Amino acid sequence: MSRALLRRLRKIGLGLIVPLTLIGFWELMVRWTGTRLIPPPADVLVMMWDFAFGGVYDDGFSASLPIHLWVSLQRVYGGFLVAALVGIPLGVALGRSPLLRDMLDPTLSLLRPVPVTAWLPLSMIFFGLGPKSAVFLVFLGAFYPILLNTVFGVKSVDARLLEAAAMLGCKGSQLFRSVVLPAATPNIFNGLRLGHGFAWILIVVGEMTGVPEGLGAVIMDGRTLSRTDLVITGMIVIGVTGFLSDRLIVLLNNRLLRWSPQHHV
Repeated sequence: MSRALLRRLRKIGLGLIVPLTLIGFWELMVRWTGTRLIPPPADVLVMMWDFAFGGVYDDGFSASLPIHLWVSLQRVYGGFLVAALVGIPLGVALGRSPLLRDMLDPTLSLLRPVPVTAWLPLSMIFFGLGPKSAVFLVFLGAFYPILLNTVFGVKSVDARLLEAAAMLGCKGSQLFRSVVLPAATPNIFNGLRLGHGFAWILIVVGEMTGVPEGLGAVIMDGRTLSRTDLVITGMIVIGVTGFLSDRLIVLLNNRLLRWSPQHHV
């Protein structure tokens, strides 16, 4: 067995210690307290099977995971992609232009502390009940981390690099492509990872706007019906899906930044 494979297996093994410990602690606490409000891990596992494949409870949630997951993926990545398409170019412009920064920074600083949940009533007025409101709220949650990290990355470009490039005749768009963008890329990816995480966090809030399908809607239905096993199942699906999609961003980060191993995740 190669050393690389052994290191990989060791890393996976170390990563599993805390989740398995938490599951064991969960089982122990349920047995110790005798509560019926929180189901044991085995009951949640049964619920997850029924949610994915059906054949256990045969109710309205059985075998409905593909539908809810697909709908939530569209909303999360719809809002996230719009946030990236707006946040990265705007962040680059703000990072390069002090005049634009002086004009927009007060407004952005005023709007940024407003909680996304406070936008919920206005989003329902602007976009009505349904998926558009959910996408808008996800966009708001992902936008500021992407914007701020891009601005920071562009402003942090070493002035000596810019001077050296200018001495070599590099200027204008070539200076941006060859110096500014590569130097700011690690911070841009940090913003994308943070924004991606917020997008998944806010899908539950976004799907409180009266949508019938989606993982957030399932969690809200589980709360209404006092189905704690369904609530925990929805949370686990969101966590696993968010983790897997974050790994894709990490892979892209490491591939684009292969020239800079210290920025690998």
